[in-house]
Amino acid sequence: MSGSCFVLIPNHIAFAYRIKTTKGTICRFHDAGEPSGTAGKPIFKYIEGHDLINVLCVVVRYLGGIKLGAGGLTRAYGNTAKQAIKEADIDEFIELARLSVVLDYKHLQSFEYNLKKFTGTIISKDFAGQVTLIVQLPESLVDEFLQVFPGRRVT
Repeated sequence: MSGSCFVLIPNHIAFAYRIKTTKGTICRFHDAGEPSGTAGKPIFKYIEGHDLINVLCVVVRYLGGIKLGAGGLTRAYGNTAKQAIKEADIDEFIELARLSVVLDYKHLQSFEYNLKKFTGTIISKDFAGQVTLIVQLPESLVDEFLQVFPGRRVT
Protein backbone atom coordinates (compact mmCIF):
# COMPACT_ATOMS: atom_id res chain seq x y z
CA MET A 1 0.00 0.00 0.00
CA SER A 2 2.23 2.75 -1.22
CA GLY A 3 1.35 6.15 0.20
CA SER A 4 -0.96 4.73 2.86
CA CYS A 5 -0.84 6.01 6.39
CA PHE A 6 -2.00 4.13 9.46
CA VAL A 7 -2.91 5.95 12.61
CA LEU A 8 -3.05 3.97 15.82
CA ILE A 9 -5.78 5.12 18.14
CA PRO A 10 -5.52 3.97 21.74
CA ASN A 11 -8.48 1.97 22.96
CA HIS A 12 -7.56 1.88 26.65
CA ILE A 13 -5.51 4.34 28.70
CA ALA A 14 -5.15 2.82 32.17
CA PHE A 15 -3.29 4.48 35.02
CA ALA A 16 -2.38 4.38 38.68
CA TYR A 17 -0.86 6.96 40.97
CA ARG A 18 0.33 7.37 44.53
CA ILE A 19 0.91 10.89 45.82
CA LYS A 20 1.93 12.06 49.27
CA THR A 21 0.23 15.18 50.63
CA THR A 22 0.23 16.92 53.99
CA LYS A 23 -3.00 15.05 54.76
CA GLY A 24 -1.73 11.58 53.84
CA THR A 25 -1.23 9.50 50.72
CA ILE A 26 -3.67 9.63 47.81
CA CYS A 27 -3.87 6.43 45.77
CA ARG A 28 -6.02 5.88 42.69
CA PHE A 29 -6.16 3.58 39.69
CA HIS A 30 -8.40 3.30 36.66
CA ASP A 31 -9.12 0.31 34.41
CA ALA A 32 -10.09 2.43 31.38
CA GLY A 33 -12.91 0.16 30.27
CA GLU A 34 -11.00 -3.10 30.73
CA PRO A 35 -12.59 -5.76 32.95
CA SER A 36 -12.54 -4.66 36.60
CA GLY A 37 -9.15 -5.06 38.27
CA THR A 38 -7.24 -6.08 35.13
CA ALA A 39 -5.53 -2.80 34.17
CA GLY A 40 -5.19 -0.08 36.80
CA LYS A 41 -4.92 -2.45 39.74
CA PRO A 42 -1.84 -4.37 38.51
CA ILE A 43 -0.17 -1.05 37.71
CA PHE A 44 -0.97 0.20 41.21
CA LYS A 45 0.20 -3.04 42.85
CA TYR A 46 3.63 -2.58 41.27
CA ILE A 47 3.85 1.05 42.43
CA GLU A 48 2.74 0.18 45.96
CA GLY A 49 4.84 -2.98 46.16
CA HIS A 50 7.98 -0.97 45.47
CA ASP A 51 6.94 1.79 47.90
CA LEU A 52 7.08 4.44 45.19
CA ILE A 53 5.66 7.83 46.10
CA ASN A 54 4.67 10.85 43.99
CA VAL A 55 4.40 8.71 40.89
CA LEU A 56 1.94 8.33 38.03
CA CYS A 57 2.15 5.41 35.62
CA VAL A 58 0.04 5.33 32.45
CA VAL A 59 -0.24 2.30 30.17
CA VAL A 60 -1.83 2.65 26.73
CA ARG A 61 -3.25 -0.40 24.93
CA TYR A 62 -4.21 -0.61 21.28
CA LEU A 63 -6.65 -3.28 20.18
CA GLY A 64 -5.52 -5.89 17.75
CA GLY A 65 -3.91 -9.28 17.84
CA ILE A 66 -5.06 -12.11 20.06
CA LYS A 67 -7.61 -11.93 22.88
CA LEU A 68 -5.77 -11.87 26.19
CA GLY A 69 -8.49 -12.70 28.71
CA ALA A 70 -8.53 -11.36 32.26
CA GLY A 71 -5.30 -13.09 33.33
CA GLY A 72 -3.47 -12.01 30.20
CA LEU A 73 -4.62 -8.41 30.59
CA THR A 74 -3.51 -8.36 34.22
CA ARG A 75 -0.06 -9.67 33.29
CA ALA A 76 0.25 -7.36 30.29
CA TYR A 77 -0.59 -4.19 32.24
CA GLY A 78 1.48 -5.24 35.27
CA ASN A 79 4.54 -6.19 33.19
CA THR A 80 4.33 -3.01 31.14
CA ALA A 81 4.23 -0.91 34.32
CA LYS A 82 7.14 -2.93 35.71
CA GLN A 83 9.23 -2.35 32.59
CA ALA A 84 8.43 1.38 32.42
CA ILE A 85 9.27 1.96 36.07
CA LYS A 86 12.39 -0.20 35.81
CA GLU A 87 13.70 2.06 33.03
CA ALA A 88 12.66 5.33 34.70
CA ASP A 89 15.04 7.56 36.63
CA ILE A 90 13.75 7.37 40.17
CA ASP A 91 14.84 9.87 42.80
CA GLU A 92 14.73 9.16 46.50
CA PHE A 93 11.73 10.78 48.18
CA ILE A 94 12.92 13.20 50.85
CA GLU A 95 10.33 14.73 53.17
CA LEU A 96 11.04 18.46 53.50
CA ALA A 97 10.23 20.83 56.35
CA ARG A 98 9.85 24.61 56.15
CA LEU A 99 10.99 26.76 59.04
CA SER A 100 10.90 30.46 59.75
CA VAL A 101 14.18 31.80 61.16
CA VAL A 102 14.75 35.28 62.62
CA LEU A 103 18.34 36.49 63.10
CA ASP A 104 20.53 39.58 63.08
CA TYR A 105 21.93 40.62 59.73
CA LYS A 106 25.51 40.10 60.99
CA HIS A 107 24.78 36.34 61.35
CA LEU A 108 23.26 35.88 57.88
CA GLN A 109 26.42 34.80 56.03
CA SER A 110 27.35 32.26 58.71
CA PHE A 111 23.77 30.96 58.78
CA GLU A 112 23.68 30.52 54.98
CA TYR A 113 27.00 28.64 55.08
CA ASN A 114 25.77 26.27 57.80
CA LEU A 115 22.37 25.79 56.18
CA LYS A 116 24.12 24.29 53.14
CA LYS A 117 25.61 21.61 55.40
CA PHE A 118 22.03 20.47 56.04
CA THR A 119 21.22 20.53 52.30
CA GLY A 120 18.84 23.34 53.14
CA THR A 121 17.71 26.19 50.92
CA ILE A 122 16.36 29.65 51.56
CA ILE A 123 12.87 30.09 50.16
CA SER A 124 12.47 33.76 51.06
CA LYS A 125 14.26 36.64 52.85
CA ASP A 126 12.81 39.69 54.58
CA PHE A 127 15.15 42.41 55.82
CA ALA A 128 12.72 44.50 57.91
CA GLY A 129 14.65 45.22 61.15
CA GLN A 130 16.03 41.74 61.64
CA VAL A 131 16.40 39.15 58.92
CA THR A 132 13.48 36.75 58.62
CA LEU A 133 14.10 33.70 56.48
CA ILE A 134 11.89 30.88 55.33
CA VAL A 135 14.15 27.86 54.91
CA GLN A 136 13.55 24.34 53.67
CA LEU A 137 15.54 21.28 54.67
CA PRO A 138 15.08 17.52 55.02
CA GLU A 139 12.62 16.69 57.80
CA SER A 140 15.07 14.12 59.20
CA LEU A 141 17.64 16.88 59.89
CA VAL A 142 15.40 19.42 61.63
CA ASP A 143 16.26 18.42 65.23
CA GLU A 144 20.00 18.49 64.52
CA PHE A 145 19.60 21.80 62.68
CA LEU A 146 17.82 23.36 65.68
CA GLN A 147 20.64 22.24 68.01
CA VAL A 148 23.25 23.96 65.83
CA PHE A 149 21.42 27.28 66.01
CA PRO A 150 20.51 27.81 69.68
CA GLY A 151 19.30 31.27 70.59
CA ARG A 152 17.84 31.92 67.15
CA ARG A 153 14.11 32.28 66.87
CA VAL A 154 13.03 29.31 64.78
CA THR A 155 9.43 28.28 64.20
